[in-house]
Parts: sequence; C-alpha cells; structure tokens
Amino acid sequence: MKVDTMRKIDFYAGVPLCFVVTLLARIGRLFRHRSRVAAQKVLLVELSEMGSAILVDPAMRKLQRHGCELYFAIFKKNATSLRLLDTVSEENVFTIRESGLFVLAFDTLRFLFWTRRRGIDTVIDLELFSRYTALLTGLSGAPNRVGYYAFHNEGLYRGELLTHRVAYNPHIHIAKNFIALANAALSDKEELPYSKTLIGNEEIVLAKAPVSDEEKAAIHAKVCEDFPGYDPAQQRLVLVNPNASDLLPQRRWMRERFIEVMQQVLQTYPDTLLLITGAPGERDEAEQLRKWVGHERCVNFAGRLKLRELPALYSVSTLMLTNDSGPGHFSAVTDLPTFVIFGPETPQLYGSLGNSTPIYAGLACSPCVSASNHRKTPCVDNVCLQMITPRQVFAALQPVLEGQ
Repeated sequence: MKVDTMRKIDFYAGVPLCFVVTLLARIGRLFRHRSRVAAQKVLLVELSEMGSAILVDPAMRKLQRHGCELYFAIFKKNATSLRLLDTVSEENVFTIRESGLFVLAFDTLRFLFWTRRRGIDTVIDLELFSRYTALLTGLSGAPNRVGYYAFHNEGLYRGELLTHRVAYNPHIHIAKNFIALANAALSDKEELPYSKTLIGNEEIVLAKAPVSDEEKAAIHAKVCEDFPGYDPAQQRLVLVNPNASDLLPQRRWMRERFIEVMQQVLQTYPDTLLLITGAPGERDEAEQLRKWVGHERCVNFAGRLKLRELPALYSVSTLMLTNDSGPGHFSAVTDLPTFVIFGPETPQLYGSLGNSTPIYAGLACSPCVSASNHRKTPCVDNVCLQMITPRQVFAALQPVLEGQ
C-alpha cells in the first residue's frame, strides 16, 4: 500500500473511529472501576520506521531491567530490524501486513485476539502521529495504555484512549522521548502530564550486536564473489547507501553528488573498495549508480545480504556514507564510523546513537517535518540538501580515511 494512501486512510477512517471508540470507552468507564496494574507484560507498537526499532532499544532494556516481559507490534516488512539486537524474542513479535485494506483489517482483528491471549497488561504506543496505532492501543484490552498526547499543543486528533498521557518533548532526542514512555509505564503514581523525570545521556547508550569471526569471514567471502581480487589484508571497505525510505523522499541527497564523492574516494585512496548497499528492490538503481561511477573498485552490493548480516558487514568496514535512513541506525549497533546526510529532519531529534557524524546545513526552514504535520512537507525544492556539497562531504570522510 502506498504511503499517501495509508495517510488518507489514517485520516478519513482514523479520526471518526477514534471518536467513536473514545465515546464507547467513556461509557464503559461508567460501569467499571479502573484499578492500578503494575506493568509486567509490555507491548510496544511502532509500525512504520525501521530506525525507531533501534532507537527504542534503550527504553526496552530499561523495561526488562524492571522485570517486564517485552512484546512488539510492527509492520511485517520492517520486522527484521528487531532482530539486529534480539531484545524481543521472536515469538513475542506480532507482524501486521499493509499490502491491502482487507489484509490490514484482518491483521487488526488478529491483533485484538493476540493481545488478550497473551495477557498484555501495558501497551506503549511509540508513534507520534498515527491514529491507527492509537486505535490498536485503545482496543488492545490492556489496562495500561501509554502514549503521546497533545494537551494544549497543536497536534493530530487521536481520541482519548490513553491511561498514561505523556508530553512529547520536541527539544530532546527521540530516544529520550521513548525513555519517557517507559518511565510512565513504570511509574507508581499518577502524573499530569507524564513523565516528570530527568533522562540523562547515559540512559540512551545503545547495546552492540555480537559479531563472530565466522560471520566476518562470511562477509569477506561474499565480497570476493562480487570482486574476485578483494584482499581484506590490503583493501578497506567503504560503504555508500544512497537510498532513503519512500516515506520521505526529500531526505535523498542528489545522485550526482554521491557519484562525485564516490569517485573522489576511489581516486584518492587506491586501497579502498567501495560497496553500494541497499535492499534487494534497490539493486537495479544501485547498478545504474555503479555504471555512472565508472570505476572497477565500485561494486553493486545491494540486496546481497540479509538485514541480520549487516552488523558483520559494518564490523569489517572502514566507514559508511548514508542518507538519513535505516542504515544510519543499523550501523549504530557496531562501532562503524557513519556519516549521515540530514535535510528535512534534524540530528538533534533523530540522530544515530552510534559512532555517527551528522552532515546538516541547518537552514531556517529545517526541520520541516514533525509529529504535528504527519511528517509530510510541501517542499519540492530541498535546498537543505542542495547546500551540502560533495567537497564538504569528502572533507568529513577524510579524517577516517587518513586514519586520524
């Protein structure tokens, strides 16, 4: 299902449904008393952003330290992102298919039975703007329902389905906002709004994925298949991810600028082998980019690895250059130096938690997407990215390439 179609469904169906479900919930409260239930079986709902499955990991591990059993609901196509760190066991992950309206409705009904069979007592809605996740949370049957609430701020209508209403803070990193949701779920007292807690930087340190020597050797072998002359002892791997999610195509730096940087890296550092990475569906685009680069040490590596193999690739590479997209967060589970090009979003809120350097123009209009506008911008002229030059990006990469 296309992103804009999902947004329209979320608005035209989501708003009236949230209103109706809110009325029913209020009527139901007249006939039953809500008692406080400690969080034990906690379900987190984050459907559309693969990077958020990494950014929420510190919050999930905090819940685990407090004795909570974790569950997760996510779109099926994004579920592999949870397996990079395996914080949530496979049997506790519920996947929703978004391939069509009927399938989506069917999986929604499955979800409502699934939460009750599992005895979920707490649902944390990680989404900032989705009415669909608000409905999943409100209809889950869980006595504790935690999520972001607009209060007196401008925000999207999501009904009155939460028991723990958390104030989203647009001035702190999203990982700290996720910790605030966890704090609200763990709180033993009522607050308005949740969560009146101090969250330090030490709380959003990301765990590292274990990578064995055998996994690294397997990566070297796959690179050799595509570039037979590859010698790990003599050549360094440089990764380039020129892709970005269709959710926000304005995040894509211009293709010709990627080409210029790639050519400069290959010409300046003859010991580098440059791999263009991406999903299987991006392989044709990567192949065209490889041809335009026109260098024998530029390899189309898109679709060659499963997502679970990425930490091993990152562990044997020198650096990665990427648009603001999933790989910038996936690499954070390793120590790989990663350079992320930001445009319509800001690294202050969505920067990687790993060894990451943001490249950001910081225009007066940036960031132009937020929770209050459904992450949809009217911009068709992304000057925020056009102002970032190949010379600027190459200069950012040089200290790592020079071994400084």
